[in-house]
Amino acid sequence: MTEPPENGSLAGGGPRPDYRHDLMFGVFITPVAGQADAVLELSRLADVVGLDLVTFQDHPYQARFLDTWTLLSVVAAETANVRVAPNVANLPLRQPVVLARSAASLDILSGGRVELGLGAGTFWDAIAANGGPRLTPGESVDALAEAVEVIRAIWNGQPVRHRGRHYTVDGAHPGPPPAHDIEIWRGAYKPRMLRLTGAKADGWIPSLAYLELEQLPDMNARIDEAATNAGRRPEDIRRLLNIDGSFGGGGGFLQGPPEQWAQQLTQLTLSTGTSAYILSVSSADDLRRFAEEVAPATREQVADARGAPDQESPTGPVLIETTRSAREPSAGQHLIDVHDALRGELTQLRDLAVQVAAGTSNAATVRSFVNRMTIRQNHWTLGTFCETYCRTVTNHHVLEHRSVFPHLRRREAALGPVIDRLEEEHEQIAELLEHVDQALVALVAAEEDGIDRVGRAMDLLTDALLSHFAYEERELVPPLDRHGFY
Repeated sequence: MTEPPENGSLAGGGPRPDYRHDLMFGVFITPVAGQADAVLELSRLADVVGLDLVTFQDHPYQARFLDTWTLLSVVAAETANVRVAPNVANLPLRQPVVLARSAASLDILSGGRVELGLGAGTFWDAIAANGGPRLTPGESVDALAEAVEVIRAIWNGQPVRHRGRHYTVDGAHPGPPPAHDIEIWRGAYKPRMLRLTGAKADGWIPSLAYLELEQLPDMNARIDEAATNAGRRPEDIRRLLNIDGSFGGGGGFLQGPPEQWAQQLTQLTLSTGTSAYILSVSSADDLRRFAEEVAPATREQVADARGAPDQESPTGPVLIETTRSAREPSAGQHLIDVHDALRGELTQLRDLAVQVAAGTSNAATVRSFVNRMTIRQNHWTLGTFCETYCRTVTNHHVLEHRSVFPHLRRREAALGPVIDRLEEEHEQIAELLEHVDQALVALVAAEEDGIDRVGRAMDLLTDALLSHFAYEERELVPPLDRHGFY
């Protein structure tokens, strides 16, 4: 795989503009049913460490995979800030009226955190084996164009009538309307699909595994031309990219250390307009490095390169700067949302502790109960829930220590004493989490005072966390709204 083209020397299309979209970073997680707990844990981690997107492929005929829409719904319920999207939905097996209503319903339930990646279909033998139509490439493009019209009509509030070659809808009731204007992103590679993307889509979401970097300028040019011909601005279409890589010592594209990733993604953003990067990931460590090291460094480098909004772009003419949409939370609100999710999980943890205590008459019964509900049989046990929760709190604090706190110290020196206190409290909370863990070990070992130790440890942890969250919100929400996370 080649390096991103240099600014001003792009093959096949001349210099391309930086469309100046806000950067987004997300993950592409394989929805393996046999690893369902790990899939959900990675999704929750993506939310805590500040990523923007969690996405899943959609192959309903794949027996090893969880159903994508069911999985998206569970992930949306267990997260607070991250957006969810199919990457991309298998249209031949997802009837557009039902798909539109599913997306809108989940958008309402998640507070406006759903986007819709949409694909024309592939693996036609498998689709046909599961009751879907067998289409030619040309027919699949036509069907996709019709489906988009139907989906948008369902969302737009008027009775839907559509008579096409592939879909007929005769007076379907619209709604429910989504909580926000759901974006439709298309996975596309062929010229006709690229033109359809430019004419009607909100975003383009190809995978780097199926193209070469030097192809991006020509493919962007086709999208831009189609957008212009349809009376649209090319910069209205977000350019996303599914990526693979490894954090090693290699010199290739996305094969080196995080700082090299940031440099390469910065160059790709400025030279091709790509502004959303979705990493295929199966490792929590890789997810953290992407979120905590690559994403903030890329954002900072792109911001420095773009300079003031009224300066001329080094790769093309000045474009209107994309601003934060009304539906996107401020940095301060993001902190509150994360804390609210952690408060909710703390309440569930305390409830579980009470249930265990109330349902046992002696230590042997306690031990039997916990053993029956270990992670091998049920993820929602007292011990494993605490382990997951503790890891979530730790990940949240690691993000603050590595990225947020240094950024705020640089931007506002007066915050130094506040951040010093917060860092000290993080150390104290880490010790209290260790005490909870030790108490749970005692409980499982059937020690006489095991349940009492759990109660005392939980009380101390609760007091410390709630006090810490309140102080952090009082002192940091206004500065975060002024300066952002990075």
